[in-house]
This record gives sequence, C-alpha cells and structure tokens, in this order.
Amino acid sequence: MSKIAIYPGTFDPITHGHINIIQRSAELFDKVVVAVAKSAGKNPFFDMQQRVELATTALANNVNVEVIDFEGLLVDLAKQQQATIIVRGVRSIADFEYEAQMAGMNRQMMPELETIFLTTHSEWADLSSTLVRDIARHGGDVSKFVPATIKHAILEKLS
Repeated sequence: MSKIAIYPGTFDPITHGHINIIQRSAELFDKVVVAVAKSAGKNPFFDMQQRVELATTALANNVNVEVIDFEGLLVDLAKQQQATIIVRGVRSIADFEYEAQMAGMNRQMMPELETIFLTTHSEWADLSSTLVRDIARHGGDVSKFVPATIKHAILEKLS
C-alpha cells in the first residue's frame, strides 16, 4: 500500500519555503498531493486557477507530486485521495499551536489521518506568502523567496 500525503495551503504564492517542505515530503512518501485551498476567508492575490498553475510549474520536476485545487474539509479530501497523512510545515511555536489544534480536530473526524509536522529550514523560517506579496507591492526584490516564474507572475499581476 502506498503512502499518500496531502500538503494543504493557499500557496498565494508558493514560496521556496513551501517547495522545501514539499520536496522533503516527496522523499518520505510515495505521493504528495499539494492541495491548493480556495480559502474563502482570505482575499487571495492570485485566483485559484493561477495558484494551481503556478504551483504546478514550480513543482514540475517532482515526479511524485501532484497539484490540485480543493474546497471544503481536508478530511473529505484525504478520503477522496486515499491519503492517511497530512503534512504541515511549522516555522514557530505559534504555527505549531495552531497546527496541533487543526490536527486534533482532523483526527476527531478521521482517526486514521495522521498529521506530520516538518520544521521549516532555517533559511525560510521568516518567509511567508504575505510578506512576499508585501515586499513586491512596495517594489522590493522577491527573487530570493520565490522561483523566477512566480516572481514574474507577481510583477505581471502588479503592473
């Protein structure tokens, strides 16, 4: 039986920090499903289709990674994908507290679903999609934080 993991997020946009977590997950599991969330509570910079396309492009060299969009409960997606693992990246204690609460609720709804926490590589510990967008909006260079294709898409969207 193959081990399928889901790495959910809004990926608005996908960053080197996200990619690092995904690549490390791809070494641990047979398949990693990068689930781009609609996230109705947020006002995304890129629409759902753009976020899926950008993530797909950024992850094209990872053969056991699939990028999909999703809306709704993560446990429903896990059942649909036959996944038993959720991967979450944590940068800080605050991230861990929030993610642990989410993991507990997911476990209540689907006991066989495990959440694995991967600590962010120190190089990306302060990185977030929100900061990337803010830096770009103010004319800063985001090339250290995102792949070139993502940087181009951000600049195109801002122009």
